[in-house]
Amino acid sequence: MNGDHMHGMSPAASNGTAPMFHRHRMMMHMTFFWGTRSEILFSGWPGSDTGMYCVALVFVFALSVTLEWLSHCNMVKVGSNRVGSGLIQTLIHAIRVGLAYMVMLAVMSFNAGVFFVAVAGHALGFFIFGSRAFKKTSGKNSDVPAMHC
Repeated sequence: MNGDHMHGMSPAASNGTAPMFHRHRMMMHMTFFWGTRSEILFSGWPGSDTGMYCVALVFVFALSVTLEWLSHCNMVKVGSNRVGSGLIQTLIHAIRVGLAYMVMLAVMSFNAGVFFVAVAGHALGFFIFGSRAFKKTSGKNSDVPAMHC
């Protein structure tokens, strides 16, 4: 720290009321904003290119849908080896948690477009994989799903 403000930040930015600047001069917002100039997940990506910003939005949307798919799919068959099934479930859980953190970090860019595509991806993923809309039902009781995914 230098004097009454932190390195690389103006005094107003240190109290969270203004955007912060990093050494490479990219602005880090502390409130939601609209715009295509943003950093999402990786340093310098997507940058100021509108096309790359759209790719980043599609990527975050796909991460959210994939996260819902992993959250609602049971990929282990009934009667499988317990240890093997447990290892597969653990691996799927670890991947799901990693994807969830990536979506969280993307939303923490405070870009409103990223926020909306993340919510839309979760909503579509839940509608397809978590709601009753597309679930197959067993013949005995139509309220009980026969299989997840």
